[in-house]
Amino acid sequence: MKQKIVMKVQFSSEKRRTDAFKIAAGTKGVSDVSIEAGKDQVVVIGDEVDSVCLTQSLRKKLRYVEIVSVEEVKKPDEKKKPEVESIPIQWTSSYVHYPMHYDVVYRW
Repeated sequence: MKQKIVMKVQFSSEKRRTDAFKIAAGTKGVSDVSIEAGKDQVVVIGDEVDSVCLTQSLRKKLRYVEIVSVEEVKKPDEKKKPEVESIPIQWTSSYVHYPMHYDVVYRW
């Protein structure tokens, strides 16, 4: 089950953002990490990620971390995509295959 975890973090410097990114990316099961700097949020998407363990490891380094939401990521419907009809193109090679003639006689 893929899930999306949104956490509110106070970023006082660029180093804190880098630390949060490294900790979140190094957690088991995480497949995608993004940081929304305007909202001071870290968004983590992954398969079977323990949100409490991730929050505790971020709190050790950053001191203030709050879980905003945890939700399941659903796959987009493939029915909504318009189907494009593909037309096969006949491709001719410009290389002409000449017959190979071997008239070599070996004498010993």
